[in-house]
Amino acid sequence: MMTADDRPTILIADDERLNRTLLAELLQKDYRILLARDGVDALERARADAERIALILLDVSMPGESGYDVLRALRGDERTAGISVIFITGQSSEADEEFGLRLGAVDYIHKPIRPAILLARVGNLVKLAMQKRDLELVAQRDGLTGIANRRHFDEAIDRACRHAARTGEPVGLALFDIDHFKLYNDRYGHVAGDEALRQVAQLLARHARRPYDIAARIGGEEFALLSPMGDGIVELTDRFCEAVVGLRIPHEASLTTAFLTVSGGTALVAGAGYADFRLRLVEQADRLLYEAKSRGRNQAVHLDS
Repeated sequence: MMTADDRPTILIADDERLNRTLLAELLQKDYRILLARDGVDALERARADAERIALILLDVSMPGESGYDVLRALRGDERTAGISVIFITGQSSEADEEFGLRLGAVDYIHKPIRPAILLARVGNLVKLAMQKRDLELVAQRDGLTGIANRRHFDEAIDRACRHAARTGEPVGLALFDIDHFKLYNDRYGHVAGDEALRQVAQLLARHARRPYDIAARIGGEEFALLSPMGDGIVELTDRFCEAVVGLRIPHEASLTTAFLTVSGGTALVAGAGYADFRLRLVEQADRLLYEAKSRGRNQAVHLDS
């Protein structure tokens, strides 16, 4: 049975308490409801809970920030740009409705509210939103290991570097290779190799335990741990390398130890110009990874800058 926390989230933004209450009462059985009393409040709540919100019911006529203003702001923010918006309005002008649809609203519901129409339209749009979200999650996941794939990693590091370039905050990046993995496949076969990749990937995901950490498979036996806040990345890298040894996956063909190991390189770079920043971050982590290999593997090398 779906719990209150599992239900799709709908944000209702209307300056009239009676309207907010009516909409919430109609929808609260099947959806988690957030309420906003004006445009500013709506934007704050949408940005704070963007990953969970499936749909926004937005009053067109509000004091200060109108519904149109709020929709423009939602579409201009990458966190909220993909959230579907239904305008709630007492207006009946076709020109007004066309204007809202051109701004990016997906539908209009006219006052006075007709419950059956509201529930049907909301139900259809929430279903589409959840299907879209599921497809996006599949597209972001590595099919073998279940952690983030290269596409998701590239998008995440772009966001992190853009943010850091604006704020001057650091970004941490660790790159890993499984040591002598070709020899592992040659010795044990690709089925065993795939299982080893899955175990290493899930272990890395457990080390990316903070909400803003990203664990990704970015190549055959290549992995990445991205920490947009930078803090703790060195300690996480060292603990992960030790934990891989702790898996005790036999690797008799290894030139390093009798068990599967990884090598890692960790860079922690403070924000500067975006293009140079991302390039410098990746190049440093990659260089340190190869230094770890040259030192004998089964270790990580770090650099702060």
